[in-house]
Amino acid sequence: MPDRPQGVSPVPRVPLHVGVVAPESGEAVRQLEELGVDSLWVGGHLASPNPSPEPMVWLARLAEQTRRVAVGTATLVLPWYPPAVAAKQLADIDRASGGRVIVGVGAGGEYADDFAAAGVPIDERWTRLDESIDLLRRFWSSQPVEHDGRHFHYDMLRIHPPPAQRGGPPIVVTGRKTGAMRRAAHRGDGWMPYLYSPERYARSVATITEMAAERDRALDDFRWMVYAMVAVDDDPGAARRVALDFLGATYGQDFTGFVERVTVTGNLDQVVDRLGAYVHAGAQQFVLLPCSASRSDVLAPWLPALVTGLRALHAGR
Repeated sequence: MPDRPQGVSPVPRVPLHVGVVAPESGEAVRQLEELGVDSLWVGGHLASPNPSPEPMVWLARLAEQTRRVAVGTATLVLPWYPPAVAAKQLADIDRASGGRVIVGVGAGGEYADDFAAAGVPIDERWTRLDESIDLLRRFWSSQPVEHDGRHFHYDMLRIHPPPAQRGGPPIVVTGRKTGAMRRAAHRGDGWMPYLYSPERYARSVATITEMAAERDRALDDFRWMVYAMVAVDDDPGAARRVALDFLGATYGQDFTGFVERVTVTGNLDQVVDRLGAYVHAGAQQFVLLPCSASRSDVLAPWLPALVTGLRALHAGR
């Protein structure tokens, strides 16, 4: 079993939560729920180079396709949406799902056309995100909101009925940089970075813990999550090539020099061990994205064995 990365205190032992990025097929979603995963996740864009669904619509569809699992966004770029509209949509989806929604939010910025489509200046994304997170929670109280902020102004505006979850769905901050960590420490109910190595994840846990302590904020119920891109093959070299192709198509960059740091690749045992390093670094919940040229391939033949291996690894911790 991998050694614990340095620079982080152990987090309390909790049941390991295994989630998977949802396929677009309803039948594949059903199979994943039957497999026993704990959550299914959607992302999406408005006008990116790679065609994809819009995340709110996809989340609503996923809520109707499932019965047991939590359903979440990874990631909802919250600055695209007027916060009152986002609060209403998410409250309605949470009620329809019976209180199973988790809201992963981020600032975005990879594709300028997404912001052009939303009519939102891309350089305002961070301040809009902070203001919107606070407004979501206020709107979810189902009480009239009086607000005069930098970007948004409301005069006793009431959004109701409230979400099924008391206080609203958990808001998990996604990202990679210090500003996102600060947002998670000060405003979030959790932290979900992506393209992180276990070592970098351990450092982020320590940083967020310190930032929260500066505000005298306890993180007892904080969700320590990680979004991990995974490729499994009996031939580790083939798995690496799949991950490289996937990253190149997704981000339009060459990841050759550091693909091993930002993805999890190898044969099944190697991948389970590598994911175990994230657990030792403080991660309690995974969102796994199987690297593939086609979303229909998300139900890779190795996925059931990987879920079983993670459960066994955590049981023997």
